[in-house]
Amino acid sequence: MKALVLAGGKGTRLRPLTYTMAKQLVPVANRPIIHYVMDQIHQTGIKDVGVIISPHTGEQIKESLRANPWDFDFTFILQDEPKGLAHAVMVAQGFLEDKPFLMYLGDNLIGQDIKDFVEEFQTSQPETLILLKEVEDPRLFGVAEVDGAGNIKRLIEKPKEPPSNLALVGIYLFSPSIHEAISQIKPSFRGELEITDAIQKLLDKGKTVKSFILERWWLDTGKKDDLLEANRVVLDELVKEDLKGKIDAASKVVGRVALAKGAHVERSIIRGPAVIGEGTVIKGSFIGPYTSIGNNCIIEDAALEHSVILDGAKVVNIERLEDSVIGRNAVVASEKQNSKALRLMIGDDAEVKI
Repeated sequence: MKALVLAGGKGTRLRPLTYTMAKQLVPVANRPIIHYVMDQIHQTGIKDVGVIISPHTGEQIKESLRANPWDFDFTFILQDEPKGLAHAVMVAQGFLEDKPFLMYLGDNLIGQDIKDFVEEFQTSQPETLILLKEVEDPRLFGVAEVDGAGNIKRLIEKPKEPPSNLALVGIYLFSPSIHEAISQIKPSFRGELEITDAIQKLLDKGKTVKSFILERWWLDTGKKDDLLEANRVVLDELVKEDLKGKIDAASKVVGRVALAKGAHVERSIIRGPAVIGEGTVIKGSFIGPYTSIGNNCIIEDAALEHSVILDGAKVVNIERLEDSVIGRNAVVASEKQNSKALRLMIGDDAEVKI
């Protein structure tokens, strides 16, 4: 069995961050999202991993995976334009050959491993096995109608009247029959080849398409609020106390805090769970729970909580910053003048709330 990870796309919902970086590389608890995906695949024992990349961010993806602690045999596959998930499978057909494969959207995070999911596919051998999750508002997702035996009857994209509350997570297992099904579909109204249409084609032919229900959390990290929630959940579940940086006597660190080597904390309070990257300097500040601060940042005379701060950013003289995502090398500062005027340089698609 092989794996196909989709790491292309434009990431429009995470702009302006994704003007300069792939959405799959946005950090959660100071690790790129795609690294968590690779952790999941590694647990299944799969070794051959194809990665769909775009012309704009492909080199960034390659660089992020270059260290390869999973010992995968990577194949990088260029998708010139984001023409849909089924189109990505078409582009990867030379890599996939006639083998069954796991397809995993590279910006998804889930709270349980997928070993049982893969084992169920290998045991029951359906044409397709789809990971589903119960959601509060299925109108926002692709939704599956499932019978009592777990067989999928039909798939509907963002239905006004959902037949169930079971949303498609974005993790699939396919037999080679999916290639023929894809060859028989046409682009949707979005101009894309939809994987749901290909799966529906299998259903129309009487093929077996089964469901597997995800019991724990699932987060699509494509929007700011979902990214912050993913950061919160991962910090809550995975971070352990690991204080490698320097902490002066006037500082206090409480709870599960990971402080990387080369980081400095002076006259500050840090309450975990939180992670702080290499070379970051924190002075006279409060770092509250559920905050991730990247490498080589400066946090001075500021209070932060429930935020994600990317590499090289500066936050200075800010009374309170929360529920925020600050991009690489960005500066958020108050000059502490009597004037109440704001001095801003804001890029496309940015959001500022005062």
